[in-house]
Amino acid sequence: MDKQIKALSKNKNYTAVDVGSFSDLQNYSYIHPINGKTVTGKVFLKEPTESTGTEISISTIPPNKELGYFHIHTHDEETYIILKGSGYYQVDDDCFPIKQGSIIRVAPQGIRSLCNTSGEEMVYLCIQSKENSLKEYSTGDGRRVERKKLW
Repeated sequence: MDKQIKALSKNKNYTAVDVGSFSDLQNYSYIHPINGKTVTGKVFLKEPTESTGTEISISTIPPNKELGYFHIHTHDEETYIILKGSGYYQVDDDCFPIKQGSIIRVAPQGIRSLCNTSGEEMVYLCIQSKENSLKEYSTGDGRRVERKKLW
């Protein structure tokens, strides 16, 4: 049986979920919509968190394995954040080493894939959003407000 994302809390301004320990990611699976194959070790968060601007996934690659395919996107750029493991990332004809702490942003047209050359499972986040959609960010889009702490 597939592991399920646990709802933590929700109201009109947020949705909080728990995917559990990253060491349990292999218990998640889904049917790939294009090739019909079962993919394990990956969980998508857009729908469970009710996100309207990003798709975030948490994925694993077993030791000494690769993603298994190259891909591009039509409109969305992706940012990969390597949380555990090491290997190589390829974009177009460039290939470079990656490890825990590596962060890679790829434009929609960049032909991309990655592999894990370490002896441990690779864990990474992928954040997907529409290219050039961010108009304000960080402190430019925020303002401080007074609020009583509840913890």
